Amino acid sequence: MANLFKNYTASCTDATETTVYTVPAATTSVIIGCNLANTTTSQLTADVKVAGKFLIKGAPIPAGSSLSVLDGKIIGEATDTITVTSSNSSGLVDVIVSVLEQT
Repeated sequence: MANLFKNYTASCTDATETTVYTVPAATTSVIIGCNLANTTTSQLTADVKVAGKFLIKGAPIPAGSSLSVLDGKIIGEATDTITVTSSNSSGLVDVIVSVLEQT
């Protein structure tokens, strides 16, 4: 069984749901980190879903600040996704998801 640490990044540039990570086929992932950064000059809120379920909903992120979403680890199974949505159509949220993929 191979273990591989990886980071996945995305920029959410509008108020639509953005897929940051999809667990590959025949893989189990341990999600070990998820950080959001508000790169705008005003506060916004963000939603994060794992496998279609809210991890956080409407979490406020002040201008120029970041938010660490996970306190522990989450297991992702093949085809599970991590998605992020910004509350502001002009808000830019940068996302980094760190995972350990086991194949």
